[in-house]
Amino acid sequence: MPNFTLHDLEKRVKERSAASADASYTRKLLDQGVAHCAKKLGEEAIETVIAAIEEDRERLIAEAGDLIYHLLVVLAARGIALADVEAALAERTTQSGLQEKASRQRG
Repeated sequence: MPNFTLHDLEKRVKERSAASADASYTRKLLDQGVAHCAKKLGEEAIETVIAAIEEDRERLIAEAGDLIYHLLVVLAARGIALADVEAALAERTTQSGLQEKASRQRG
């Protein structure tokens, strides 16, 4: 699909969340609650890390796609739009990554 964006995926997650759980994996995930969605996100994160360590390019690409999809499902479950995440990232561009990280340190 040419020019497919994360916003396209977010739109698809929203559309699929309106379908029945019999027809939609997204709806099935959401029906099981935020904790279940977060657990699936964690599983995908681990699979992505393993693919990266093993230096398996094709598997890493596939796992990264799964990770992004599950992140968008978790965000949807919490009522957070991708635009909200983008806005937070944009705010961080006013300082270096090291400065931003230091500002989030809990002491």
